Amino acid sequence: MSSVRPGAESERRRVVLTGFGVISSIGIGATEFTESLRAGRSGVSPISVFDVEGFAHVNGCEVKGFEPGQWITRTPVHELGRASRFAVAAARMAVQDAGLDLEELAGQRGLISVGTTDGESFELDQLVAAELADGPENMDPEIVRRVSAARLSTAIAQELGLTDVEAPTIATACSAGNYAIGYGFDAVSSGEVEFALCGGADAMCRKTFTGFYRLGTIAPEYCQPFDADRKGILTGEGAGVLVLESLESALARGATIYAEVLGYGLNCDAYHQVAPNGDSVAECMRIALANAGVKPEEVDLVSAHGTGTKANDITEAGAIRKVFAADTPRTISLKSMLGHTMGAASALGAIACGLAITHGFIPPTINHHRTDPECDIDCVPNHAVDADLRIVQNNGLAFGGNNAIVILGKYAGSTA
Repeated sequence: MSSVRPGAESERRRVVLTGFGVISSIGIGATEFTESLRAGRSGVSPISVFDVEGFAHVNGCEVKGFEPGQWITRTPVHELGRASRFAVAAARMAVQDAGLDLEELAGQRGLISVGTTDGESFELDQLVAAELADGPENMDPEIVRRVSAARLSTAIAQELGLTDVEAPTIATACSAGNYAIGYGFDAVSSGEVEFALCGGADAMCRKTFTGFYRLGTIAPEYCQPFDADRKGILTGEGAGVLVLESLESALARGATIYAEVLGYGLNCDAYHQVAPNGDSVAECMRIALANAGVKPEEVDLVSAHGTGTKANDITEAGAIRKVFAADTPRTISLKSMLGHTMGAASALGAIACGLAITHGFIPPTINHHRTDPECDIDCVPNHAVDADLRIVQNNGLAFGGNNAIVILGKYAGSTA
């Protein structure tokens, strides 16, 4: 799909967010997620979805209380991997939240784009364990059929009965949710599609936990972004799916508008496999702000990537200060509550930004004791604050230098 339909540059449409689907360790659904963000709840618990014997640190941010059958009604749940179940449920939730009629939606040209880091690596873990124990000939064929990462998007189309859609899965690691939103923004604003269901999904898996553990970046108890005593990340899981449609469409059907997508920026510096490049991160922010037509001093809040590692936090905070200088806004990290949800991270971040704009508050960075002087930002420690947010920036940074930034704004006609 091209980003702009030929001849459409002069007729680009404003794009708004009208529905949110949330599967997370601190809440399922937009209402519960909002309450948890405002309360500064932690999603941390001992990992139970895979065997952690032999690891000194065993905390993570698992999704609890999720009943896939409540949301997945057309597709046999056993045919879907754990991450696809999150994605499909979040998509149906988002469509319901937006008040969209699926029969009407099925008659429109649409886009489904889901970002991911691990795809269905939770299923792959099981296959590898079976291969090691009993040989490849004894792998469960049902699990084999679940491993394709393409299912994260195509299963949504199947479940919702949407046939006139493109359904890519975007695998740009931990910024993939923002990539998916940017793709949807271009498609809707250009008039190429009437709606887009965009976001990210990932399930916790032994492979990724072990990888971060071997890098020495797994925190022993909890995640403390920007804190002087931070010790690393906690792996998490979940899904966030957003409904994007034109402003005209939303107004015509009387939809609730959470926020407007003002623009986005992408770049890839390929600087290092795992280390971020501050100059490149700063440049991505400038690209996003320019694309959105926003001046740095107009941004009220930055939802940072904020992993809780030394390398990320110092580099990202430095890039933010470089772009915003004396006008550096409050800068929070949702990973203090959610852990690192990988491909879902920036999608859940975008939803949190939309909810913060709608309900007039800034979620806190929890587990915070003392800000690292090398970070030098106001991370809104431990307690939410009321705020009239007009423009919010959502950062997504990924391995390999894949950076994606989305800018959201308060819709002028909305009443918060």
